[in-house]
Amino acid sequence: MWRHTSRVQNYKKICFGGSSLSLRLARVSRNSCKFASLKLMNKRLIFATAAEVLRVPDDSVAFVVADGNYSSITLADGNSFVVTLQLGQIERRIAEMLDHDDNRFIRIGKSLIVNRDFIAYINPSRQKMVLSDCRTFRHELSASKEALKALKELLEKEVSQCR
Repeated sequence: MWRHTSRVQNYKKICFGGSSLSLRLARVSRNSCKFASLKLMNKRLIFATAAEVLRVPDDSVAFVVADGNYSSITLADGNSFVVTLQLGQIERRIAEMLDHDDNRFIRIGKSLIVNRDFIAYINPSRQKMVLSDCRTFRHELSASKEALKALKELLEKEVSQCR
């Protein structure tokens, strides 16, 4: 970001001087703007259908719930978007758009994908899970006992590996 601002300032200085260098700097500035927008797109999840396009920052997606041929994408701020995509299609698109080592999104059972960064509480016996950033939002979800038990074991295993 800082480099881009500096290039624009240099471009303005040279452009007013009428130098032939201004054209080259203009190209550099345009190319860095294109590069910046490409980098920005890599940080967004894009879900496109024939009728709609949804672009959201990947770190703002809290969970996705399936309902037949539709899926509801809920963001951390509470906004929710219904798209005409099945959960399996959304799962594949997330995997395609994020890095291979980014395993932030976990499918739980047949109808739920959650962002593991927001998992705050899991109780398999009550079939309850809470997603929260511990500051601004809190979402309570339910899933099968088996799915929540497997998720709990996975998270416990990761914690024990970190020690």
